[in-house]
Amino acid sequence: MSDNLVISIDAMGGDNSPRVVIEGLAIAAKKNPDVRFLLFGDEGKVLPILNAYPNLKKVCEMRHATEVVRNEDKPSQVIRNRNTSMYMAIDAVRKGEAKAVVSAGNTGALMAISKLTLKTIQRIHRPAIVSIMPHQCGKYVMLDLGANTECDAVNLAEFALMGNIVAKHALGIEKPRVALLNIGAEEMKGKEEIHQAAKIIRNSQLDINFIGYIEPHEIPNGKADVIISDGFTGNIALKSIEGTARLVLRLLKNSVKKSLLAKLGLPFMLGVALSLKKTMDPRLYNGAMFVGLNGLSVKSHGGTDALGYSVAVDNALKLVRQNFVNTIRDELENVDLDLLSQEILYDSY
Repeated sequence: MSDNLVISIDAMGGDNSPRVVIEGLAIAAKKNPDVRFLLFGDEGKVLPILNAYPNLKKVCEMRHATEVVRNEDKPSQVIRNRNTSMYMAIDAVRKGEAKAVVSAGNTGALMAISKLTLKTIQRIHRPAIVSIMPHQCGKYVMLDLGANTECDAVNLAEFALMGNIVAKHALGIEKPRVALLNIGAEEMKGKEEIHQAAKIIRNSQLDINFIGYIEPHEIPNGKADVIISDGFTGNIALKSIEGTARLVLRLLKNSVKKSLLAKLGLPFMLGVALSLKKTMDPRLYNGAMFVGLNGLSVKSHGGTDALGYSVAVDNALKLVRQNFVNTIRDELENVDLDLLSQEILYDSY
C-alpha cells in the first residue's frame, strides 16, 4: 500500500458499524480510484460485509483488532489501550502507514487518542475541531467546536491560522474572510482574550484577511468564511444552528400539511424544495476534523449513513492531497505567536 494514498479506517466506530463504514467506503472508493484503505476492526464482523463489495475489497487491507471503544467509554479508560480498533487506526498515521484516520466512534476518545498519539504540531498549543457548514452564499468553516472549552488569545490566533488554511484548501477560497465570534461588533464588547486575539491576528505576519468580529445572527448571512471561537461557545453555536435548521424544516413541512393551497402549489415548488433539502442535508457536511496535529484525524457523525460517511472520507482526502499538515508548519515557521502576544500584552499596559 505504500505506493498509494492510504487512509486509515476505524471500522468499528459508529452506531451502525461496520456496515455503514463499508458502504461509505464503497462510495468513496468509486470517486477516488487512487486511494487505498487500512481497515481496523473485528475480522469476523467486517469481512462478511466487505466480501459483498469485491471492488472495494481490492483496495483494502484488513487488520484485526480485538477490542472496540464504546460510546459510553470515558477517554481516560481507553486512551492507552493499544488493542482497540480506534487506537490502531490512529497509530497507523503516526507510523506513516496512512495519511489520515477516519472514525465515527466516541468523540472524546478520538480526540484524546489522536492528541496522545500524533502530538501537536510544533508551536501549536492546542488542536481544534473544525467543521464545514452552509450559509446563504455557500459554505464556511468554524472552529473550535468543542475540543477546548477555555482558550486564551494565542489559542484563538492559532485557530484563525488553521481555519484560514482549511478554507483555502477545502473550500477553494483564495482569500478567506476570517472573523472572531463575539457578542458585538464594537471593540469594547466581549472578553479580553478575544480583544487580544484580534490584536495578535492584525499585527502578526500571518497572511490572514481578518475582518474583525462577527455576531451569532450574522453567521448564516455569509459575512465570513472562517469563524473563530473557543470550544464551549463554538459547540453551543453549532448546536443552536443545527436545531434552528431542523425547526425551520419542520415548520415548513407542518405548514404545507395544513394548507390546501400549499399542497396544490407544491409540484411547482418541487425544485426549490429539493434544492433547499440538499443545501441543509447534514450528511453533506459530515466530517469534523481535528486540526493542529502531526497527522489528520477526522470524526464522522456516529449516526450517519453511507453517504455521510463517504463525505467524511472525502473531506480527509481533500486536506491530504493539499498537504494540509505541512502547510500549517510552513505558515508558523517564521512566526512566534507567544512572543507576539507578550508584546501586545506589554503594549496594553
